[in-house]
Amino acid sequence: MFTLSYMSNFYIYLGTKYRLHFMSYTVTKSSPVQVPPATSTPQGLLPLSSIDRASAPTVYVDFISVFPQGDRPAERIKAAFAEALVYYYPVAGRVSEGEGGEAVVNCTGQGIWYIEAKANCSLADVNHLERPLMIPKEEILPRHPSIKKLEELILTAQVTEFTCGGFTVGISFSHLVFDGQGAAQFLKSVGEIARNLPEPTIKPVWSRELIPNPKPKSPLNAPSLPDSLTSFNFVTLNVTISNERVNNVKERFTSQTGKNCSSFDVVTALVYKSRAKAIDLALNADVRIGFTTSTRHLLKDVLDNVEGYYGNCIYISWVIKKREEIINASLVDVITIVREAKENLKGEFLNWMSGGTGMNYSVPLDYGTVTVADWRWVGFNEVDYGWGEPTYVFQVNDDYDFLGFGIYLRPLAPQQGIKLMLRCVEEKHASEFVSELERF
Repeated sequence: MFTLSYMSNFYIYLGTKYRLHFMSYTVTKSSPVQVPPATSTPQGLLPLSSIDRASAPTVYVDFISVFPQGDRPAERIKAAFAEALVYYYPVAGRVSEGEGGEAVVNCTGQGIWYIEAKANCSLADVNHLERPLMIPKEEILPRHPSIKKLEELILTAQVTEFTCGGFTVGISFSHLVFDGQGAAQFLKSVGEIARNLPEPTIKPVWSRELIPNPKPKSPLNAPSLPDSLTSFNFVTLNVTISNERVNNVKERFTSQTGKNCSSFDVVTALVYKSRAKAIDLALNADVRIGFTTSTRHLLKDVLDNVEGYYGNCIYISWVIKKREEIINASLVDVITIVREAKENLKGEFLNWMSGGTGMNYSVPLDYGTVTVADWRWVGFNEVDYGWGEPTYVFQVNDDYDFLGFGIYLRPLAPQQGIKLMLRCVEEKHASEFVSELERF
């Protein structure tokens, strides 16, 4: 067993002041075990797609799902992983180097690393893991000194049981193998088996070789990586936008343009405009916002089974304007700009698939650049291991400081609205950024 003791620092809001409290909790982790497929599975090398290789080849996505109740969940979920890996056997393998130095998946059948843990507190004691976290994220994520060669792993998991009967599932997955929707598809299958379904509802397919591999190999308009990266002192901000406020802006947009817009359009435009006003770049400096969009619907003629495909199907749409233009534009105007970028997606992606270059921006990773992703409908909130869906799902990749980013989440149930987890400004700009977000 691996026991971690820590002091939990948290703040209670008292008007305009915060009182710092210290609580001592203990998380006890079992030694990690490899959970292989429940039966023998095919061996050998499988290719990754050109989108897999270009999307985020070195990024591991960490997130936590919070469940209010369970009955020995760690035991049941572990057994369900073993059964699900029979169908998703590549996930039980390792990332390795194939011919020409390109990444491939080696189907070794080794399994996923899995940790069982217990916390000596209830979920209520730690505010149901709302931000700021009252438990260090490392304690509820699958982290352990004995887990080596992290760059080869495809998925790791940790189930932490709390004294109230609730539990968390911490997941780390390789963006090289999954996008968010694909990882959610796998975890939903684990949940189905944990609920005693005989097999996954959706049958998985690999089919990475069917994705076109045109030149140049940069289909996603991905930011160019320089030889050295500038690290920024980003702070983590959490802002919840009510549905009422979003709907008011939608109505204003429709009344002024005669068109409809989505909640995503409103929030993305708001982040773009508020950040442009808050940061102190020159007025003629470029400010950029990129957002990932699913392209599964554009691959129906390419893939045999789009529904079961769990590889990367994403494209990054970029908006690049001068800071002064975004500051002076109305929110309705910025929403229109965001919508135009979304509408260009189909043409750009199909152009790339036919051998064209798409937009092919080379986007610098400087303070003027931010990316956003909408996690509300990816599928993680619908994963059910037998005791209902999670009350809260949130990403915890707080250690990427070379590129500003924002994630749109569902707030802790039963709250409504859109919860923004933002790491895209430094502390000196945080107050004005939040004020702008709350002003509309």
